[in-house]
Amino acid sequence: MTRTLKEPDREKTADRLLKSSANKFYDPDVDIDWTAPLVEGKRFILEERSSLYGTELWDKLTPEQRIELGKHEVASVATTGLWFEILLMQMLLKEVYEQDPTSAHAQFALTEIADECRHSTMFARMASRIGCPAYGPVPWLRRLAKLMPTISYGPARYGAILVAEEVLDRLQREQMNDEGVQPLVRMVNRIHVLEEARHVTFAREEVTRGMAKLSKAEIAYQQFIIALISYFVTRAFINPDVYKAVGIRPRDGVEAALNNPHWQGTIAWAGEKIMPFLQESGLVGLPGKYFWRKSFLLPAAR
Repeated sequence: MTRTLKEPDREKTADRLLKSSANKFYDPDVDIDWTAPLVEGKRFILEERSSLYGTELWDKLTPEQRIELGKHEVASVATTGLWFEILLMQMLLKEVYEQDPTSAHAQFALTEIADECRHSTMFARMASRIGCPAYGPVPWLRRLAKLMPTISYGPARYGAILVAEEVLDRLQREQMNDEGVQPLVRMVNRIHVLEEARHVTFAREEVTRGMAKLSKAEIAYQQFIIALISYFVTRAFINPDVYKAVGIRPRDGVEAALNNPHWQGTIAWAGEKIMPFLQESGLVGLPGKYFWRKSFLLPAAR
């Protein structure tokens, strides 16, 4: 049973977010010391957030290998985030193309695009600085994702943005507050979390506004598309090639991760803030239930 959320005032929200953006934003080229050395012995992620934590493969790794795996996993998440932000920028540009550029709504969309450009550069520089490749999604998913700006529209488009941003946000909030994590990673996380808060507000209101205008048939389509995209997003976070860094065959690492209750729990935990909102909004429904469950964002029993 869902309830209808009150439709917010689009221009008032956009105007407030524009003022917030002007008052508080970061330039990673200036605000991050990219020349600072990495701290010997510090982790790149919390151990319990590793995809293999709690598995037999994890138990066989040395402490040094666990740190190394975490380094490659954080690079994978960052460069997957970069990939999704590029898709997001394409979608926002399509939105702006149809709007009055003098409106606060269009101007905030352009401001968000500027933010995402900086974030994408920041994620790329972090991966390079810690000595990891640009993993991103696997090649077939990268090709398939080119369809996303075409097949998604309205609430599902903004809802999928929210899934990617809010799942990543919860992981990053935890990491940025843990002093056992590398200072560089913590600062990258802090910048992203603080600026994404505005984007989340913007997207949530677009979901609420858009759902109020759809027919039942359109809602079913929206429910299917957001679930499908969310499934691919959560599966893309860890590129199979990260396991090579610690001598694990990629397919063995993927199999262990997907069957790992700890990793499934991490994804579910990361989605705890966004899933109730999507359910309340009516974007979680029978047409997408299979993919929600496969994504680990929705428990199998529900």
